[in-house]
Amino acid sequence: MAIGLGVLSMPPALAGLTDDRYDGEIFTLYAGNGSLVPPKFTLAEALKRDRPALLYFYVDDSKDCKAYTAVISQLQAFYGKAADLLPIRVDSIPSKPSYTNTEPGYYYAGVVPQVVLFDASGKVVLNENGIVPFETIDAKLRELFDLLPRSESTVLKRRQVNEVTTELAK
Repeated sequence: MAIGLGVLSMPPALAGLTDDRYDGEIFTLYAGNGSLVPPKFTLAEALKRDRPALLYFYVDDSKDCKAYTAVISQLQAFYGKAADLLPIRVDSIPSKPSYTNTEPGYYYAGVVPQVVLFDASGKVVLNENGIVPFETIDAKLRELFDLLPRSESTVLKRRQVNEVTTELAK
């Protein structure tokens, strides 16, 4: 009985996509994709793998970063087997006077969100601050993988979450 009363008196959990409050790990909460964090490789390891790598700098208490998790998750859906995606929580970058070019702090511009895309040789081919459209990053990745431009290929669409359920109901 006392346990039931305790549960009833608890305030509801409030997570907000449109505020700058800390709600927890944003990839799990807002993209439904906890597989991105922590990254499977360090930047130094990713640069040795001879494949494109994407650094994404973020903080968990930024509405822009919260909203952008869906774009990063979508990039993983299309390119995750061929490129390394490295979401880097800015709070995890050690504070020191200088960094090597194999450390995320070397590329961090002090703004979130920020996206840095490397080609297979480790050369930076895109370094943008703010909300970078999916199409911009997709176009660069298409160049790196020698794929047809978006205008000449099938539009990539994500399946709806409940698509299987809808098909079974028909």
